[in-house]
Amino acid sequence: MLDPVEVGRVVRTALAEDLRYGPDITSSAVIAVGASGTGDIVARAGGVLAGVQVAAAVVEIAGAGSLHAARQDGTAVSAGDVVATIDGPLRELLGAERTLLNFLTHLSGIATATRAWVDAVTGTGAAIRDTRKTLPGLRVLEKYAVRCGGGVNHRMGLGDAALIKDNHVAAAGSVAAAYRAVRAAAPQVLVEVECDTLDQVGEALAAGAGLILLDNMSVPELRAAVAMARPYPDARLEASGGLRLENAREVALTGVHYLAVGALTHSSPALDIGLDLAV
Repeated sequence: MLDPVEVGRVVRTALAEDLRYGPDITSSAVIAVGASGTGDIVARAGGVLAGVQVAAAVVEIAGAGSLHAARQDGTAVSAGDVVATIDGPLRELLGAERTLLNFLTHLSGIATATRAWVDAVTGTGAAIRDTRKTLPGLRVLEKYAVRCGGGVNHRMGLGDAALIKDNHVAAAGSVAAAYRAVRAAAPQVLVEVECDTLDQVGEALAAGAGLILLDNMSVPELRAAVAMARPYPDARLEASGGLRLENAREVALTGVHYLAVGALTHSSPALDIGLDLAV
């Protein structure tokens, strides 16, 4: 579930963007004061739904009436399916239309893309994970959409887990030195080590790393890294970089535990969803 406080914060910011230069001129001119109506939120294309709770918050905060969900987040929709119905004052409803659709189309696009990746690796034992490559201010919502699509979340920020990257290794002098420094500073925090080479994988495993990110490695290199990790039963490996939906299954079959896909949040196309008004 989403934190209602976080949803409210994001929604108010989005609504404020539209009202920054004044009230909705078009709706105020065209629609009589006090007029009410009903609208259906309709999927124009097939995909996976995410963001109904956010859309409902837009309607509520904008004073646009009530949203009645016909479909739940995480469910598949087809073109023509009614996702939800809104009834309320027409001026406010139309003023909120673009904001609620922005959230629904964007989040549903992420969920839809995630489901495609999850389906591609079904049966391999590997999971699809997101990254911190999210739009500023929307991380919580975008990572929620990944979960709606069947993916799992990587760390939410810089403080809930550690990720030792190449620049950290360069600053510390070696993979092992960087790992020891982080482990000493935060002994209870999950630590992941990014490795560019198989030599670094061996160094990270020997240092005690329980989670290793295999950056831009070929399929043969991924298989070799998996073999190196077999003597360390608690170690988990994550493939990252250069991944495409077309090769997702091949990568997953190497034995890695996760595929990190930044494109889920930074490049997923919006799912086409619209509002059909019945005055």
